[in-house]
Amino acid sequence: MKHREVETALRESEQQLRWLASIVESSDDAIVSKNLDGIIRSWNRGAERIFGYSPDEAIGRPITLVIPEDRQSEEREILTRVRRGERIDHFETIRQTKHGSLIVVSLTVSPVKDANGKIVGASKIARDITEQKKNHELIATLAREAEHRSKNMLASVLAAVNLSQSSSPEDLKRTIVGRIDALAKVCSLFVTTRWIGADLSAIAEQELAPYSAKRLRIDGPQIVLEPGIAQAIAMTLHELATNAAKYGALSHPNGHVHLEWSDAADRQLRLCWTETGGPTAQAPTQKGVGSRIIEGMITQLKGKVYFEWRKDGLVCEISVPV
Repeated sequence: MKHREVETALRESEQQLRWLASIVESSDDAIVSKNLDGIIRSWNRGAERIFGYSPDEAIGRPITLVIPEDRQSEEREILTRVRRGERIDHFETIRQTKHGSLIVVSLTVSPVKDANGKIVGASKIARDITEQKKNHELIATLAREAEHRSKNMLASVLAAVNLSQSSSPEDLKRTIVGRIDALAKVCSLFVTTRWIGADLSAIAEQELAPYSAKRLRIDGPQIVLEPGIAQAIAMTLHELATNAAKYGALSHPNGHVHLEWSDAADRQLRLCWTETGGPTAQAPTQKGVGSRIIEGMITQLKGKVYFEWRKDGLVCEISVPV
């Protein structure tokens, strides 16, 4: 080969090496090389960013510098496999930063050979996947929560459907739609709080919105109820209001309803529904569907329900642990 061709080849080779060095140095991943004794020989900016050690602090020290005490055996296993010429792909493990923080990394380790093909060390690429793992765990948690909530909601809907009775198909349809709508409305409140719960005042206002505000009085402090309790209270208010509109105070022009609750200071929510000015309330000879739904949902929450049919209207008192 002519001298000029040799010079050209050398320049091209040097250019390629510079490109490779630039790629390694600018990578977001940690790219590290070490000898077969595990001593660090090179350390790029990605390694400094991820682990916190500068090249001066890392080069010449064992790679166990970034390996937690309880995972030191991993390095022995990795070096054993490298000596056999094996490549390790996307091995997920835990590493430790200069400041002691533990991070999740994905490791790819490849043998490094000299000009004679002899294995003299290893190159290691470490990608910090801590946030990725957290996001995966969060998605899995949300999926489990969504499944749990869906099952609870479907159970409530199924109970409402199974307990619904009527003298005609159209009336039965309206009854079922009303109960499902009550659950749907309270779920819309959960969205604004990211399913933390719903404010009791908002639940009461939603469920009693179809009735004249002049005939309703709602008293109670702000209390955010967790979803399970919120759904039960929403269904309870729906049943009480529906019954009042058909047979109780809201079926009479002079009837009124007073809804009030305590501040749950002792972890017990006490809610009282009082009807006045309507037809004389008479205790039923057998439990109606509405009262069975209310008792079923409140009892399931380890709460208590008390009905009193007074001369001037129905009183329903509810106590639920919150």
